[in-house]
Amino acid sequence: MTLLSIYFLTGLLAHKALWEVLKRGGTPQERPKAKPSLLLVRGIKVTILLGVLIQTALPLLSKTGLPSQIFPITTDPARLRTIGVVLFTIGLLTAIFGRLHLGKSWSDIETPRAADGRAVVSHGIYGYIRHPIYAGDLIMLLGLELALNSWLVLGVLCLIPVVFLRAVKEEKLLADRLTGYDEYVQRTKRFIPFVV
Repeated sequence: MTLLSIYFLTGLLAHKALWEVLKRGGTPQERPKAKPSLLLVRGIKVTILLGVLIQTALPLLSKTGLPSQIFPITTDPARLRTIGVVLFTIGLLTAIFGRLHLGKSWSDIETPRAADGRAVVSHGIYGYIRHPIYAGDLIMLLGLELALNSWLVLGVLCLIPVVFLRAVKEEKLLADRLTGYDEYVQRTKRFIPFVV
C-alpha cells in the first residue's frame, strides 16, 4: 500500500503543480479577480485537496505500515483497489491532457471567462469531450476513493450534479462568446466520449 500511496500522492501533487505553473502564465489583466461568492468555491477546492492528501498519506504515516482506511467498504479491497488505480490513472491523464490542450484558453472555476475573439479549442481530447478537466477530476477522485477502499466515494458521487450544473453554465457562456461553439457542441459529448 505504501507504493500505491506514493503513486497517488505523486499524481495529485503533479496535477496541482501543473495547474499552478500554467496558471502563472497569464498576465494579471487576463486573470480577473474572483467574485466574493466564488471564493467559497476556492475554499472548498482547497479543503477537498487537503483532505484527499491527508487520506492518501495515512498509510505512509502509520507506524505499523498497514493501510489506515477511512470508512472501509470491504475487508478484502483487492478488486476495488485495482479498479480504483485504473480509474485514478485514466482520470489523472484526462484532466492533465485537457489542461494542456486548453492552453491559454483556460480559466479558473473561480474566475470564469471566455475572451472574445478566441477560437474554440477542439483539438486533442477536446475533439471528443467538452469538459475533460471536470470529467478527469471526478474520475480521478472516484478511483482514488475506490482504491483507498473508502465510503467517501459517495462524496465524490455527490459532486457529479454540482459539476454538471457548472458545465452547463460554462457552455452557455462559451456559446455567447465564442463563434462556432454551438457547432462544436453538436459534434462532441459533454463528459464521456460517444456516450454523455
